[in-house]
Amino acid sequence: MRILLVEDDAMIGKGVQLGLKREGYAVDWVRDGVAAELALATAVHELLILDLGIPRKSGLEVLKALRAGRNPIPALIITARDSVADRVAGLDSGADDYLVKPFELEELSARVRALARRRGGRPTPLIEHEGLKVNPMTREVWLNEAPVQLSVREYALLTALLEHPGMPLSRAQLEERIYGWGEEVESNTIEVYVHSLRRKLGAERIINVRGVGYLMPRQS
Repeated sequence: MRILLVEDDAMIGKGVQLGLKREGYAVDWVRDGVAAELALATAVHELLILDLGIPRKSGLEVLKALRAGRNPIPALIITARDSVADRVAGLDSGADDYLVKPFELEELSARVRALARRRGGRPTPLIEHEGLKVNPMTREVWLNEAPVQLSVREYALLTALLEHPGMPLSRAQLEERIYGWGEEVESNTIEVYVHSLRRKLGAERIINVRGVGYLMPRQS
C-alpha cells in the first residue's frame, strides 16, 4: 500500500516514514499543504496521514478540498491539537481517524492497518484466499497452514494483488503501490518478485494477463 505522509516536523516525518517502510508500506513524505495537494492530484495513494499544523495550507483546508472533490482516500489526522473541538473539526471535515501527538509508532501502524482493512471491506484483520492466509498485523503468511517466509517487497506485492482479486494490475500500478518517491526501481523488478512469489506459493496463484499485467484469481 502506498501512503502519503504530510508532516512538517523533520524528526517526526522521518521516523514515521522509516517505521512504516519497515512495515512494508511505500511512503511518500511532503511537508506543506500545497505539496500535499499536488501529490494527491498527480500520484496514486491509498492512505493519507495528515498533520493539521502544516505551512502554506492547513491540514483542515487540504482535507476539506479533498472531500469537496469527492476523493474517498482514507485520511488519518496526526496532530498536537488535542481539544474536543479540534477532534470534532477534523472528523467533521472528512477524517477517518484522529491520533494525538506524541504517539507510539505501534499505535499508528495499528490505525493504518484498521483503515486499510475498512477500505478493503474486511471485518477481521486476517486475509484469506484459497488456502492462503495473511496477517497484516504481524506480516505473517501461511499456505495451507504452513508458514511462508516473504521479503518486505514480496509481501507488499502479494497484499497489493490480494486487495483486488480478479483485477489485473499493470507493472506500473504495482510499482506505484510498493515503491515511494526516490526509490530506485529496475526495469524487471516486478517480474522478479512475481517469479519468487510463484515459486513460494504456486504458479497458479498469480496469473500473467498478456499485455496487461498480473492478477490474483477470484476465489472459486
